[in-house]
Amino acid sequence: MCFDLDSRPPIAPIAGGALDSRQLVLTAADGNRLAAFEARAANPSGASILILPDVRGLHPYYEELVLRFAEHGVHALAIDYFGRTAGAEPRSPAFEYRSHVDQTTWGGLQSDIRAGAEALRSEDPEGQRFSVGFCFGGRSSFLAATLGLGLTGVIGFYGPPIGSHYTGSPAPVDVAGRMRGSVLGLFGGADPSIPPDAIDALDEALTAAGVDHRLVTYPGAPHSFFDRKAADFAEASAAAWEEILGFIRDRTDASTEQ
Repeated sequence: MCFDLDSRPPIAPIAGGALDSRQLVLTAADGNRLAAFEARAANPSGASILILPDVRGLHPYYEELVLRFAEHGVHALAIDYFGRTAGAEPRSPAFEYRSHVDQTTWGGLQSDIRAGAEALRSEDPEGQRFSVGFCFGGRSSFLAATLGLGLTGVIGFYGPPIGSHYTGSPAPVDVAGRMRGSVLGLFGGADPSIPPDAIDALDEALTAAGVDHRLVTYPGAPHSFFDRKAADFAEASAAAWEEILGFIRDRTDASTEQ
């Protein structure tokens, strides 16, 4: 599991920063109904972001992260992965996700990611759209750059960049040439599941493909360091949050200057 069940994003709330939030159900192109949670910014920046959770799906961690983005001017929407096997109804934080995540497929994930991206586009057709994902969702966020969704940039927290995957998704290093937009990768230096040579392989693939990218490794930080409970990694978490906001801001501001 990427986080403890009671973990929350390591970001302080900003009172009045989010205009409103809501639970909703999206319908994917293949007919799947999936749960989602969104929040709009009180002071929109012109950017929106699709949040792709870890293996727990739409856990309260990600609902809170939606709010934190909205408080910083970024319209945000997080999607669930388990509509096909668990339905679109709200679930408790203790939901037994493992049997459901084992049934996910790259085809189904693509359909759900597209539904989330379309929902963001419908809210602001002219804005800059991004994705961010964590672990399971981090790999999917990298791959979202290959789906023709018009994303300005994709962000992956400790998303495995190499090797096969039980969902059937391709390795990001193998499809770097199909990626569009910019890529930000955030990794823990003490994460045994993603060694330095895997990050180097992603860097080399993106460079060879001419993809604008930045890959950051936080020394001593483990997998899933971006967690309010992990006080030992508060500095890495704060730095990662600033990386994300800067990545979004730079590309959103540039679009308004053109």
